[in-house]
Amino acid sequence: MTAVATRLLPSRRTSRSVLYALSAVLVLAIVVAYTGADELTSRGTASAALRLAIPILMAGLGGLFAERAGVVNIGLEGMMIAGTWFGAWGSWQFGPWWGVALGVAGGAVFGLIHAVATVTFAVDHIVSGVAINILAGGAMRFLSSITYTPETGGSVVQSPGVTKMDTFNTPFVAGGNLFGWKSPDLLGWLEDRDWFFVSDGAGVLRGVTGEVSWLTLLAVALVPLSVFVLWRTAWGLRLRSCGEHPWAAESLGVPVLRMKYYGVLISGGLAGLGGAFIVLVQQGLYREASTAGRGFIGLGALIFGNWMPAGVLNGALLFGFGDSLRFRGAVTVRALLLTIGVGLVALAVWRWRRKRPRAAGVQGALALMVLLGYALLTEVPDQLITATPYLITLLVLAIATQSLRMPAADGARYRKGETG
Repeated sequence: MTAVATRLLPSRRTSRSVLYALSAVLVLAIVVAYTGADELTSRGTASAALRLAIPILMAGLGGLFAERAGVVNIGLEGMMIAGTWFGAWGSWQFGPWWGVALGVAGGAVFGLIHAVATVTFAVDHIVSGVAINILAGGAMRFLSSITYTPETGGSVVQSPGVTKMDTFNTPFVAGGNLFGWKSPDLLGWLEDRDWFFVSDGAGVLRGVTGEVSWLTLLAVALVPLSVFVLWRTAWGLRLRSCGEHPWAAESLGVPVLRMKYYGVLISGGLAGLGGAFIVLVQQGLYREASTAGRGFIGLGALIFGNWMPAGVLNGALLFGFGDSLRFRGAVTVRALLLTIGVGLVALAVWRWRRKRPRAAGVQGALALMVLLGYALLTEVPDQLITATPYLITLLVLAIATQSLRMPAADGARYRKGETG
């Protein structure tokens, strides 16, 4: 086989990702066939999962840039809050794309505050992040009190309605328009056939290719862009060296303090973009506390993804999927328990084959508990439905900690000229 043909073939990592995705859809298809919970693989669930995953993804990528530079960013939630407020105000005043720009700027401002505290004054990163979360919530409430008056149609806790982002359907795949001509909906036709696995996969693909906003495309494109910037450029190498061993990086001429500032500023901007997404795509207005802990879940996605962009995307999609099921009813949430149980059994078997008996035992015990809960819990309480995304976050973090490696100097206090 020629070298050109070899380069055109998908990489081993890409092939493995496709195999994992198909395996996940197969598990869901089996659960749907057994339980009749069709919403697990419907277009509506997949579409909602993608929308709910994007803010988590932006928070996770924000945490990635900060922590790769050696700064722990617990303040992602506060930076997202700033992004929601400034995104709504910008869209209200000037239009949705101005809302995006101002949302990013609002998050970056609080990122700058965090950078000044942690990088320049060596304040403990956790303390500074908690302070950012408190400060952002209070500051946005004050701005609302002087901006969103009753005369504008808003109040101290919410803005007037704003212009949302436009959406589109992909031509031929999800029935989108092509130069004014409505194309066929191939995935919709396959989903309606009710074929095992094929219709389930079509429903999932149709959900992520139909009614998609332009901001969603931009957010997803930031994942490969982050990979390129961090692992294919000299700038990215310098940034990562600051999170691994800043004192060695300093000895090689890397401006460590400046690179840390860059990392935290980008972190705040990405979190602000996630906040703007909540307003411009999900809600159509600013509402106080609408981030609902997504900044913290983004940190969970970052840890689950082992501080890698693709891993953060996978974690965000998983948490977004769990969050979307809150709106699908008790039957679907109960079917999710069966899905998790089956997945844990498969993971335990894989760990055992990899000669990791302790991890296999832990995951097998968790699988037994989840499957027992599915068998005994004939009616799912409303409180459990509401807590679904948070329980999934805790469960994933509990089983994904065996092979994680954070940046070596993440959270370390660095002073220029000192030795590590």
